Amino acid sequence: MSYDLNFWRYKPGRALKHEQVYEELCDGKTVEGLEEIPIDQFVARVIQEFADWERLDETTFDGGDRGSFQLTTAPQSFRVDCYGMDGEDMNRFIEIANEFECPLYDPQVGQRFDG
Repeated sequence: MSYDLNFWRYKPGRALKHEQVYEELCDGKTVEGLEEIPIDQFVARVIQEFADWERLDETTFDGGDRGSFQLTTAPQSFRVDCYGMDGEDMNRFIEIANEFECPLYDPQVGQRFDG
């Protein structure tokens, strides 16, 4: 089973329709009202947090029986496609994203978790 986790940060005082932002980001568009996020630092934290997982290429990590994931990044967003992972491991991405003040948007339920 696959599950995708999406993260971005609004500019101060901005609030947009989350589903529309998600769709525009998936289409590779730049979204007015979003901040750029430090992607290199974000990826470095993922690499650090999942150091015991095999890195198959620049964006794909394999944890064996714990599943796998693939990263997709853009200047304004960070997406993780999770395959066969348990909730505990997926929550690690949410914790990392919180370090960068980027709440989770979960398109499976159409909800953003702004705290």
